[in-house]
Amino acid sequence: MVSLEAEKFLLTLRFLPPYSDEDERDYLAALEKIGEREDPFMLLTLFGGGGRLSAAGERAQALWFKATRKHLSERCLAIAIVRPDASKKMEETFQKLWSMPTRVFQDEAAAYGFLSSYAPAV
Repeated sequence: MVSLEAEKFLLTLRFLPPYSDEDERDYLAALEKIGEREDPFMLLTLFGGGGRLSAAGERAQALWFKATRKHLSERCLAIAIVRPDASKKMEETFQKLWSMPTRVFQDEAAAYGFLSSYAPAV
């Protein structure tokens, strides 16, 4: 199941069980919406560890990273990625993709704590 929820400053992308045949299409569509966001935001991604992209999906994701890098650097305040297999090496890889603060967690509460320090004052 893939969903994208938008709150005032927080976008939450979920790619979690139960997985379905539409997940890749929905995930790539969610990435497009994130890339179009004009207002400042923080991004929380929650991955269950079981969903996989096809080779074409991986290629589309890589092209999205490349196409949106500048825009996301200007709009995204911070990224927290929650995955059951989160590791320091994974975090270092994601930090090379973007200039904004990016951290990887196994715990969703810790990810929210990290993002809360980047929330704009209202």
